[in-house]
Amino acid sequence: MRRQVVIIGSGPSGLLLGQLLHRIGIDALILERSSKEHVLSRVRAGVLEEGTVGLVRATGLAGRLDAQGLRHDGIEFAFDGQRHRIDLHELSGGKRVVVYGQTELTADLMAGREAVGAETVYEAADVMPHGFDTDTPYVTYVHGGVTHRVDCDFIAGCDGYHGISRRAVPAGAISTFERSYPFGWLGLLAEVPPVSHELIYASHPRGFALCSMRSPTRSRYYVQCDGDEKVENWSDQRFWDELRRRLPADAADAVTTGPSFEKSIAGLRSFVAEPMRFGRLFLCGDAAHIVPPTGAKGLNLAASDVHYLFEALREFYGERSAAGLDAYSPRALARVWKAVRFSWWMTLLLHRFPDASPFAEKLRATELDYVTTSRHAAAALAENYVGLPY
Repeated sequence: MRRQVVIIGSGPSGLLLGQLLHRIGIDALILERSSKEHVLSRVRAGVLEEGTVGLVRATGLAGRLDAQGLRHDGIEFAFDGQRHRIDLHELSGGKRVVVYGQTELTADLMAGREAVGAETVYEAADVMPHGFDTDTPYVTYVHGGVTHRVDCDFIAGCDGYHGISRRAVPAGAISTFERSYPFGWLGLLAEVPPVSHELIYASHPRGFALCSMRSPTRSRYYVQCDGDEKVENWSDQRFWDELRRRLPADAADAVTTGPSFEKSIAGLRSFVAEPMRFGRLFLCGDAAHIVPPTGAKGLNLAASDVHYLFEALREFYGERSAAGLDAYSPRALARVWKAVRFSWWMTLLLHRFPDASPFAEKLRATELDYVTTSRHAAAALAENYVGLPY
């Protein structure tokens, strides 16, 4: 079997790249180690930058996103019992974000791929890229007990932090940069209306909290917890009580409680692998970088990687130029590191660190006051939150 591009991983980045390539006639096969049902069961964030929305529209599959996505012109910071609104739309020169669940986006991209007959192999075991440092790369995998080989021009590693793509790179060819944070986010999903029509980021002596949503009737809430906390220690009632303690009184009174249908704890870390290209293997999304969810950048960074790689492949096949491929890693990493910086800053600004000194806490409180009272500081936040240009 031969394809022009083999994409490893059918998360949003792999599906988005596959659909964009299909639209311009580039033959791409997607290999996914999990089942389709498992991929669709993953609960992830859903704050989309305008650039991400634009890429989805370019696939021709933005119908549900445009109809059901919640357009947000601002966010709120809550601390010292008060709520402070950051007007993203006004401060960024007319940009906004759209809240649309990553699971919904994945479902849209899957359905679009199936509708045009583009091939995705689910439950592909032992996927392995080979020869990517040569002009004749190929990928092997096992499906239905049979080993398959796919020769190709390029391999796109969109298979996440734990995937094979980055691990297939020789250790001496890659550098990694990482920071782990001493806490996690305990998240709860419930079929209840959100407390507010915009996200509330709350900083409280008991820890961070976030009020978010997936739709007008489905809410997603988070509270900061210890890094070694166990989800089974948290009943729904305990979660709701803790969330309300960390919110200003008017927001706490507006919280509608109800039974959860998903509850989980996610650790927070920053991670970057450099470079993002190894011969004819290109890393995209979580395979190359992880950011704390505080800045809502994970999915959006994956989308910007897809943008750069898609443009490079279109240039290669359309103009026989490798300039875009050669520029992929430095272009992607320049934007990645800016998002890493912003997510790190947001995390420091809003969370309680267990080893923070009184001096550090005073600085953090001063920074919160500054960013909510200075137009220039708020504008810098807005510029980064809505997404830096590609």
